[in-house]
Amino acid sequence: MRVNVARVWEDSDYEKVRNLCEDNDGWVEVYKKKDITICTQNIENSSYQMIKAIALFPDVSAVVAYDVLHDSAYRAKWDKYMIKQENIGIINPNNDVCYYSLNSVAPIRPRDFVMQRSWLETDKDRLICSHSVCHEDYPPAKGCIRATVLLSGYLIKEKEQGCEVIYISHSDPKGKLPTWLVNRVTKVVAPKVIKKLHKACLGYPEWKEKHHPTWKPWSVPEQQMDLARVDLIKCQPKDYDQEIIDESNISAMSVSTKDDEDEDSLKN
Repeated sequence: MRVNVARVWEDSDYEKVRNLCEDNDGWVEVYKKKDITICTQNIENSSYQMIKAIALFPDVSAVVAYDVLHDSAYRAKWDKYMIKQENIGIINPNNDVCYYSLNSVAPIRPRDFVMQRSWLETDKDRLICSHSVCHEDYPPAKGCIRATVLLSGYLIKEKEQGCEVIYISHSDPKGKLPTWLVNRVTKVVAPKVIKKLHKACLGYPEWKEKHHPTWKPWSVPEQQMDLARVDLIKCQPKDYDQEIIDESNISAMSVSTKDDEDEDSLKN
């Protein structure tokens, strides 16, 4: 599976993500607890499932959730798995390219990514979408495995009380991990990610008041977007030669019933 081409997203691209978020056909519910539901879907010609998380944040506005997901300075405060993040540049005011690397639970190796992010605000909702691209100045970092995000997206909807956040993701972690384990761990980890996001949203207004409160280039790019344009010639798709490291002994880890997310709530 190769990465997508870096390009300006069109309305049809956003509509595809919106439909995946809102359409229930083909999705199987695997977790439900309080305000969080996790579903999976098998994807043709892929060993890895697409996952969808649906969450209600009754005490968070859609604007705050949208800002938290955009604000890279704040992410470093709440995402403990983040190793490095770097903005590479913009394609246009609603599409950028960035690099980031993430730690994981031992013995899984860290993964890194070059991602195109695309976002759209409408009268009824907000979308933030991502997929892997390449950039010749950002090959896989030493000690990391370059993973591929085939598609991910957040759909954020304002509700009478709070907001609804729908997240989809279809990724290939690369390396040498058992497929069954990747699919299993994803189901267990997804509720944790949503809970962390909710907690981050609750703390964001106070944090933002002390950290450039008016700086929101994702909403006012004409006034605040100061990144250089990305040279798309440097973003041609490429397959990297990477050391294949056997991580299959991760099966000895506790992905397990001791997890604080009550794995017994998962439906096999």
